[in-house]
Amino acid sequence: MHLKLIRVEKSSDGVRGVLLLDGSIFAVTLEPENCIPSGSYKCKRYHSLKYPETYVVLDVPNRKYILFHAGNVEEDTSGCILIAENFGKLRGKRAILNSGQTFKKFLSVTAPYDILDLEIVEVL
Repeated sequence: MHLKLIRVEKSSDGVRGVLLLDGSIFAVTLEPENCIPSGSYKCKRYHSLKYPETYVVLDVPNRKYILFHAGNVEEDTSGCILIAENFGKLRGKRAILNSGQTFKKFLSVTAPYDILDLEIVEVL
């Protein structure tokens, strides 16, 4: 399965993007301003106590444990990629919304795959 993250906007509330799965729009994303560099990556299924089921982005220069997970505002991540259904506002900040359900759907769709291809591009 091929993921493509297209970063579309950067502000003090984080970097917003659109996530495509095999060429079709699937979700929106939010990352911190210090997001990983654009490029091509492999993602591997990952399990931990805090994140029992997700994917980790491999071989990110000078970074480790960049995960996909649920969250709504930039404070919900210290470097990971948050996934949600749409853009909006939360507590007066720009946010992404319906993250929990969208992340569950992401895990369901990607369940057959242990490895995913990820391409990150910027159109900012």
